Amino acid sequence: MTDMVQSTAAPGVARVSDAYRWAQLAVGVAAMVMIANYQYGWTFFVPDIQKKFGWDRASIQWAFTLFVLFETWLVPIEGWFVDKYGPRLVVLVGGVLCAIGWAINAQATTLNGYYLGMIVAGIGAGGVYGTCVGNALKWFPDKRGLAAGITAAGFGAGSALTVAPIQAMIKDSGFQTTFLYFGLGQGIIICILAFFLLAPKAGQVPNVVANANLLQTRRNYQPTEVLRQPIFWLMYFMFVIVGAGGLMVTANLKPIAADWKVDNVPVTLMAVTMTAVTFAATIDRVLNGLTRPFFGWISDMIGRENTMFIAFGMEGFGIWMLYLWGHDPIWFVLLSGFVFFAWGEIYSLFPSTCTDTFGAKFATTNAGLLYTAKGTAALLVPIANYMQQSSGTWDSVFIIAAGANILASLLAIAVLKPWRKVVVANSTVA
Repeated sequence: MTDMVQSTAAPGVARVSDAYRWAQLAVGVAAMVMIANYQYGWTFFVPDIQKKFGWDRASIQWAFTLFVLFETWLVPIEGWFVDKYGPRLVVLVGGVLCAIGWAINAQATTLNGYYLGMIVAGIGAGGVYGTCVGNALKWFPDKRGLAAGITAAGFGAGSALTVAPIQAMIKDSGFQTTFLYFGLGQGIIICILAFFLLAPKAGQVPNVVANANLLQTRRNYQPTEVLRQPIFWLMYFMFVIVGAGGLMVTANLKPIAADWKVDNVPVTLMAVTMTAVTFAATIDRVLNGLTRPFFGWISDMIGRENTMFIAFGMEGFGIWMLYLWGHDPIWFVLLSGFVFFAWGEIYSLFPSTCTDTFGAKFATTNAGLLYTAKGTAALLVPIANYMQQSSGTWDSVFIIAAGANILASLLAIAVLKPWRKVVVANSTVA
């Protein structure tokens, strides 16, 4: 069963002001900033965990993979709750779980302890992430790419300001105290923000704007229908192969820098001096955030698939150049930034493409189904670590990641674009 999109305001429900819509977006962004460290801060804890307990790196990184799996694969279920009961409850529970997760990490003395802590934090972070992106897609049918991008930017860039504080606290107070203080602080703020989140009622938001480059369905597909659409699985495959490369670099930024002997080399750019790994991590998070609204905005104008072709091609090139030139500390900083700039936009392009294709009514759940591809991609991160351990180099990992992005770039323009045109045309007349 499908529902036709409402073209007129519901009786008694007036359009809200743009200021009100942007205020809702801002609350979502703030919540995203608070969950960012649960993923992007992890890399700074790995060397100290390894030093204290002596476990091998690949085993420790399973905690990161489990975090991403539980952060993503449960989002469709959390999305169903949001679509049925509204965003507030899910974000509130998410904040509590985030705090508990890192509190468990603070006490953990076994690998299973870290696995449990990151699973709990992952469930919480996924609830917040899926809710805030879904809410943005619903509030802004007229600027879907930009709104999803700005919201996802909170997650991508949100940890940039805390790169130095987290590293300093780990150095001064130990990684366990850092887990506890940052975990509790961020979790409490998420809980407070939850009370300000609302979902739009029918008629409160503007109608979809017609655009020759933006193909948007006039039907609302239910989640069970979406899973039966072959085009959904093409998007899923593309999300996985692009997502894997960026997650591999995210989880292993410090270990890669250490293996290439550039991690503690001072780098000066724009009159600022930091060690290469701190500089890279800071720039990466800023650019990983900026790319999401930037490419989302571009996609609102030139179309989703055209934007994917450009961005994924840049990512393939960036990973290849990082592999060739990354042993130089300055190039390590610059090229890792370029890689993250070309990678982060998947978190605005795929949700907006999904909602354009399958409708806004079940946007949180449907975008959540597609977002589980990030979890599938995370399964490839330990494989990258095992490949590196067995060969002693990162060569094959970088070459495969670069090739996967070039493949996704070509699929976007040659397969997804013409196919989606047919699917949307058929849904409009159905």
